[in-house]
Amino acid sequence: KMTQQMRDLQLAQARKPPGPSSPNAAKRLYRNLSGKFRVNYTSFDEGSLVGRGEKEKLRKSYLFQSNAALFEAVELQDIDRVQELLKQYSPEELDLNTPNSEGLLPLDIAIMTNNAPIARALLQAGAKESPHFVSLESRSLHLSTLVREAEQRVNELTAQVVNEAPNADCSEKEKQLKAWEWRYRLYKRMKAGFEHARVPDAPTNVHLSVASSSSVQVTFWEPLSVNSAVVTKYKVEWSCSPTFSPPLGEAVIDKLKNLHFTIRGLVSGTAYYVQVSAYNMKGWGPPQASVPPFAIPSNWREYDGRAPRRRGQAEALDHLLGQVKTVHQHCVCHEPCKNQPQSRKHSVSKSLKHLFHPGSKFLKTLKRGLYLTAIFYKDDNILVTHEDQIPVVEIDDTYSCLLMQDFLWFTKVSCMWDEILWLRQCVTVSQSSCSCILQTRFKMLLAISQMQGLLGIQDLGQVFFEPVKDKQGNILIVTLKEVKTNQTFESVRWVPICKLQTSRKSVSSPEEPTALDTLLISVQDKLAYHQRSSHALSPGLYLGYLKLCSAVDQIRVLVPERLPNILCHVKIRSNPNISREEWEWLQKMASVEEPVPAEPEAETSQNHLFQELQVAIKELMTLVNIPLPEAKDFRLYSQEVLDFGGQVSFLLLLPPSDDVCTAPGQNNPYTPRSGFLTLPLQIFELGEER
Repeated sequence: KMTQQMRDLQLAQARKPPGPSSPNAAKRLYRNLSGKFRVNYTSFDEGSLVGRGEKEKLRKSYLFQSNAALFEAVELQDIDRVQELLKQYSPEELDLNTPNSEGLLPLDIAIMTNNAPIARALLQAGAKESPHFVSLESRSLHLSTLVREAEQRVNELTAQVVNEAPNADCSEKEKQLKAWEWRYRLYKRMKAGFEHARVPDAPTNVHLSVASSSSVQVTFWEPLSVNSAVVTKYKVEWSCSPTFSPPLGEAVIDKLKNLHFTIRGLVSGTAYYVQVSAYNMKGWGPPQASVPPFAIPSNWREYDGRAPRRRGQAEALDHLLGQVKTVHQHCVCHEPCKNQPQSRKHSVSKSLKHLFHPGSKFLKTLKRGLYLTAIFYKDDNILVTHEDQIPVVEIDDTYSCLLMQDFLWFTKVSCMWDEILWLRQCVTVSQSSCSCILQTRFKMLLAISQMQGLLGIQDLGQVFFEPVKDKQGNILIVTLKEVKTNQTFESVRWVPICKLQTSRKSVSSPEEPTALDTLLISVQDKLAYHQRSSHALSPGLYLGYLKLCSAVDQIRVLVPERLPNILCHVKIRSNPNISREEWEWLQKMASVEEPVPAEPEAETSQNHLFQELQVAIKELMTLVNIPLPEAKDFRLYSQEVLDFGGQVSFLLLLPPSDDVCTAPGQNNPYTPRSGFLTLPLQIFELGEER
């Protein structure tokens, strides 16, 4: 269908008259149609259309008009209208790269009139130059022909207007004459723009870096001067010789949104030289060599041949878990579970449609004890029971002091929501030991199973990093989960959070709110934490700051509120790879006794990294409110680069060994500004894994 549509549009364009009928025809065309372009043709009353054929004909008519309007907007240099059309229609719908009856494309008109803003907008949308211009001579000949034909048409119409008596036909001839005079001036301006243009200067800031053991990346900026012609593409060349003889390869970049290119499939340990040149309608400009002049594909692990720390760990843990399950499969403790009625097993629904029926065991009020609550949210709505309560089940009504170790154990269980039944069976064997810890943890598993059964869903989400407590002895363990699907649920209420907060009648005083009241008051903060903790960093190399503080029962780590699953950090560069040469230099820097080592040689990757680190350290010290002179005793962690999925890597900045972890009661003179929080170390590790 689209292919036929494109053919129809091309035929329609072939029948397009050679020019507008009046000098203001172009302006009237896209101005009068501007309101229509803002209407989606599918919004028309379906009853007013005869059938699909008429709707398709109407659609083609609108697309043809949009293509014509784009040409006229470019000719009239209306950047706002061009951007509006590019936003409203796809390149295919606009026929962005189909020449008009004069053999021109919108990009040709923009670059030959030297309208850089419109040309850049078209290039970012995927516009190309006309394929008819295979050489400078062909472009010059084509422009000369357009100017000559337009001039001839102006002369003919002028003679007709002068010789004919005034009448209706004469008035129409005058309109055509003015239109052709306007087009004649346009073609002359395009021809003059082409004749005065020169090839572009060389690109600037051409930087070469090592991307991996088999690739290098080159980044660059536009030339300082394009010599009256917009650059439409770039060429990257590489060779093992500084003279580029022989060349090893080249690549042409015509998508100019991001000016960078990664050369892949290279040999590790081999030096590669790279240069970049720019192109405009007058041809290729001079090449610019990169800085540094060459790069050697490598990775920091090649320095001492170490393997990735986590290689095979996930597989080993899965194998170990399988062995544990096999050992417990025929355990005597499972016999009581085998005799349980199957109705209990199948009571867990695969959806939330049976949620919160009148016989449910969700609690309305809290007594003194330990409880589990699950918050499911979607946009600004939260899932509640028929009684407009957040789902709460009891864990232990005799447990009024939650030990940190029990809470941390619960957070680890949250990584195995699908294995709760099996974990209950494993813990059952120790019931007779009367261990308070085991009894509490078994009750936690029972509460999880109850919540899963009542909700009809296994995954209860992520555990909030600290329980909610009140002075009455109530403790709430909170789980958070975002519902992203557009499911419709029966017997379930999605209630706006603000409405739930205002409609709930508090049963406590403002001075001593209950745990449920505290949860409702702070629910937006908890949802914001949950959303931020799932955000990922953009690819690159980062400098992280490790700061710990210890308490009686836990160690906490300093993190930013905007990304609580990551250490305090600043970005060093977009390339996450540390080359062997860079790592070797870092090792030497870490081994010297002077606080400030000598700078590496200029125009090397090590020197570039040195400059990037200087900027990053200053930025990081400002972020965490540490005076720069106090950072003179800080150290870079030189044992390894922390690698997260191959796209994000970290270098760690450590305080002096005595200050890495602040002891209880120890004064920290440099308190970070607002926007930070401290997480239990185990919670941080789990969030990092997620």
